[in-house]
Amino acid sequence: MKKSIFIEFFALAAIWGASFLFTRVASAEFGVFPTAAMRVGIAAAVMLPFLLRSAHWGAFKQHAKPILFVGLLNSGIPFALYAYAVLSITTGLSAILNATVPLFGAVVAWLWLKDKPSASRVLGLVVGFVGVALLAGYGKEEGASFKPGGTGWAILACLGATLCYALAASFTKKYLMGVNPLATATGSQIGASLGLALPALWFWPAQAPSLHAWGALVVMAVLCTAVAYVLYFRLIEAAGPARALTVTFMIPVFAIIYGALFLGEDITLWMVVCGCVIVCGTALSSGLLKIKTLENLKKQVATP
Repeated sequence: MKKSIFIEFFALAAIWGASFLFTRVASAEFGVFPTAAMRVGIAAAVMLPFLLRSAHWGAFKQHAKPILFVGLLNSGIPFALYAYAVLSITTGLSAILNATVPLFGAVVAWLWLKDKPSASRVLGLVVGFVGVALLAGYGKEEGASFKPGGTGWAILACLGATLCYALAASFTKKYLMGVNPLATATGSQIGASLGLALPALWFWPAQAPSLHAWGALVVMAVLCTAVAYVLYFRLIEAAGPARALTVTFMIPVFAIIYGALFLGEDITLWMVVCGCVIVCGTALSSGLLKIKTLENLKKQVATP
């Protein structure tokens, strides 16, 4: 890959890694639904003029219903779930769980699109889910607890968000293939904004949020959503979807660093080990890594 592509790759990972930090700061004062709604609403407002000035407004109108729906699935619901999760677990932990997106993506594609995985990808699914189980269940204080103040619901919220991303990816592949990315990206933010408008108004905070929280929200919407989408689609075009997908593995690195530097979050050895297990399993399940011996063994067994 060209040097410029590597720069954009790490820039995107750094930007998306920061989104967990900004989400924590904003949701602490705005609340869950207002944070998610304002994020997609501001992003839609930033991206809409570019769509209107392009030649792709017609593509959005032609596929408006599936685009609006995928926006709720790919942005609205996950952003709200992460805004809830980071209120009780570290941003680093939530970012590590976010790295399971390709893992769930492989499962959904298998069950929905009948995209049967290879032997190495099945092994990756097993390894990845074992990593998630270990991360969620380690120790009494660090493990998932569904009692008041526990982290169980927050961890489930993160996994629910990654499942939404996986469903959105297969939905896009099935119903929106060939639609211009700018039309899909902008329209999806509009769809998410419409879906979150009423919950945001209902749960709008009684006390006015500080300028600090507003700043985090605006930066998250403009940088971590609007600009990030542009970088992501540039990467897909320049390096292909498989390589662009690997940005998911770098996001936790930046999120953990930001959390430690700006929020004083602890980085535990167990978190790092489980994160490595999850990333390895995800890389296998998405086909980015392959174990040739497993593939050859499967072929030998299938050959009479």
